Amino acid sequence: MSNETMRKFGYPQTLIREFGHWAVLVRPAQVTLGSLVLASTSEATRYGDLAVEAFTEQAEAVRAIERALTSFCKYEQINYLMLMMVDPNVHFHVIPRYSGSRDWNGQAFSDEGWPGPPQLQSARKLEAGEMAAMVKALKPLFE
Repeated sequence: MSNETMRKFGYPQTLIREFGHWAVLVRPAQVTLGSLVLASTSEATRYGDLAVEAFTEQAEAVRAIERALTSFCKYEQINYLMLMMVDPNVHFHVIPRYSGSRDWNGQAFSDEGWPGPPQLQSARKLEAGEMAAMVKALKPLFE
């Protein structure tokens, strides 16, 4: 099951793992290495309209995200941003935060906003091949 917001973030090509009420997607524009989207699979446009079961399952999804990103990019902090001004369905931008930079796939990814708020405008858009490689690298970390 998908919704408009999930498709805007590249579903199903960006899908890493689908839970019943949530999907974890690679964020096409990487604010920092490992930036993800935690998207509700429902049509809800208000957080409070989600099914009760979605809130319970969200804890499982968050644990999986944090375990995977600890391995993938060794983040120091993590930000979950609910910014539903443009994309209507319930979702969070998951931004791993770190001082310095992280290297992946021959490229350096720095956290331009560290230690302040994430600098969303500095996000690097992944090319199709990079997106596929990141999905492939992250999927096993969610098993």
